[in-house]
Amino acid sequence: EFQVHDISDAMILGRLFDALFDRGVVVVATSNTAPDDLFKGKPGRDAFLPFIAEIKRHVEVLHLDAAKDYRRDRVRALPSWHVPADGRAERAMDQAFHELTGLHRGKPTALMVLNREVVVPQAHRGVARFDFDDLCARPLGPADYLAVAREFHTVLIDGIPRLNPENFDRARRFITLIDALYEARCKLLASAAAVPDTLYEHGENAAMFERTASRLNEMQSQDYLAQAHKE
Repeated sequence: EFQVHDISDAMILGRLFDALFDRGVVVVATSNTAPDDLFKGKPGRDAFLPFIAEIKRHVEVLHLDAAKDYRRDRVRALPSWHVPADGRAERAMDQAFHELTGLHRGKPTALMVLNREVVVPQAHRGVARFDFDDLCARPLGPADYLAVAREFHTVLIDGIPRLNPENFDRARRFITLIDALYEARCKLLASAAAVPDTLYEHGENAAMFERTASRLNEMQSQDYLAQAHKE
């Protein structure tokens, strides 16, 4: 899972790998990004290019383009929407995270978006886990949700509440979040107070949520789960 998020990562990794190569250490790594595409289009990339050249000089690059994506098979085998968001649902979400990552609990990380951090409470191997409030009770916007959708192929969200006019700021963020996840073909596992069609039933803006409910239902379908993640 070799990834480079910002110029600080790039500089640290450059020094680390220089030291490893100087000492004759054998390095084996996996990545969703070819060396020539690492940190592509990011400010300061020119300073990172010598490191890319070092990787290509010391490491044999193998392209493992498998026809079968076993990661998607694991997701498709898991229940994706747990109602209600109670202790049983939490245990099911814990089990799902373990099945997908091999860990009982992921490590916190952060994504840099527009020179600020978007905190991810738990992450490992392309899987992220959030509480609903982590994503929708904070002043996040489309750029933040797009960054999450690009970075993670699977997102777990605990404790989605019923939505209504009184918490519409959170509902609006949730709508934007689901749009980002859907367009990136992220896989979504969630615990919620209700099934998608009854999450936002009544009151002002309920009609606005109909498309989101439809997308949430589609995201549980086998056809959707079979599609590849768009980074």
